[in-house]
Amino acid sequence: MPPTIAALGDFLRNFTRTYEVLFVVEQSTDGTLELAVGQAAQQAHFQVIDNGPKRGKGHAVRSGMLRARGEIVFFMDADLSVPLAEVTAFLQRFEEAPGVDVLIGNRQHARSRITRRQSALREGMGKIFNRVLQSLTLVELHDTQCGFKAFRQAACREIFSRQTLDGFAFDVEVLLLAQRLGFVVEDLPVEWINSPESHVEIIRDSLQMLRDTWKIRRRLRQTVPEAKPRPEPSAR
Repeated sequence: MPPTIAALGDFLRNFTRTYEVLFVVEQSTDGTLELAVGQAAQQAHFQVIDNGPKRGKGHAVRSGMLRARGEIVFFMDADLSVPLAEVTAFLQRFEEAPGVDVLIGNRQHARSRITRRQSALREGMGKIFNRVLQSLTLVELHDTQCGFKAFRQAACREIFSRQTLDGFAFDVEVLLLAQRLGFVVEDLPVEWINSPESHVEIIRDSLQMLRDTWKIRRRLRQTVPEAKPRPEPSAR
């Protein structure tokens, strides 16, 4: 946590936009909450959210996204596996493409830069997971699980007010909701520096994610009306 907060402080010191940084912390036995509060208090516009008992990454991200007030809302992993420089590239893409609502990092992109790879097993399981999703026509994107995504505020509210999964499959639910609600999603290349301190149990969590994805797809078809296609912009 301290290196991440320091890196954010350095990155945002000369930032020309208004910003806020929210750290969402669930209960733990290692003093993370107290450490985060002490560190964040030294930075303007940083806030720590005590998210209560541990429920999972999906719950933590949802809590933060629904508290965020910015016109563009990012979520990223606390280990900054995707470096903060990518924030600038994503903001630039939003300015260039006003019709895009959601941007997601894609580690499989031909122009992505993998500085430190995941283990062969974990990387392979991630690819298999996304190929299964594509074969089931659930999600067309090639990297649903990259922990670096950005949303326009309207899309953020519409999606995360409906998002329910607390586990690791929440990323897929978010993208299925974006698709169902008619938002335009685009992926971008990113730099990736894998952190070895992952809490994902590769086999168990992958199988649970597939089960959760299948359930959420059925639920969304029953509860969220599919948005009509957007009209093409008129020529000027």
